[in-house]
Amino acid sequence: MRYFIHLSYCGTKYHGWQRQLNGITVQEQLEHCISSMLRKEVEVLGCGRTDTGVHAKDYYAHMDVDDFPFTEEDFTHKLNRFLPPDISVFKVFKVADNLHARFDAQWREYEYCLLFKKDPFQIERAYQYMFPLNVEKMKEAAALLPTFKNFECFSKVNTDVAHFLCDVQLAVFEENEKGLIFRIRANRFLRNMVRAIVGTLIEVGKETVTIEEFKKIIESRDRGKAGISVPAHGLYLSKVEYNF
Repeated sequence: MRYFIHLSYCGTKYHGWQRQLNGITVQEQLEHCISSMLRKEVEVLGCGRTDTGVHAKDYYAHMDVDDFPFTEEDFTHKLNRFLPPDISVFKVFKVADNLHARFDAQWREYEYCLLFKKDPFQIERAYQYMFPLNVEKMKEAAALLPTFKNFECFSKVNTDVAHFLCDVQLAVFEENEKGLIFRIRANRFLRNMVRAIVGTLIEVGKETVTIEEFKKIIESRDRGKAGISVPAHGLYLSKVEYNF
């Protein structure tokens, strides 16, 4: 039987989602707690990788269990008691045996948080950027992203992917009293893509890159022409959608 796990986590203390040899990860924590509860080794597969320090407001994983001696509600409650306080499970529920947390996700949405004023309560939760930016230019450049398909210029180099095509449906900046939230929605994301996009949009906001140059950067497919990757701690996986 296949079960989906709907959860969220603060990524500050973790070396990302995926299990690694050199640091503690969210996947490792989840598998350890579930395996202890079910008294057998259980592998948990996530809807995607998140890098060290990246957070997830909305995350899905799946596990295959033949013998499940709990109700879904009871298992969710007990699992939350086992897990550390920076990982929270909303729900555990049975799905079709062929539904895959990663490959059957229809859309993913990320948020990147920029603060314009120093806030000690947002350390490791947002990128505190306290220099002038032309926000209107940044909005104009962001609106161009859905008109492109190939995002190789924003991808981490030497990454093992079949192609660099992404169907971006939404790319907007939302202003609030503290700063900006960049929101982007696509069917898939390349490694480091969102952080590189935001870094390049900041260059547009600094007016060191024009709108026309921003277009040419994307068309170049050259990572060296795009901006730096902004810090991971401002990035949140905010929504994942399935056809349940």
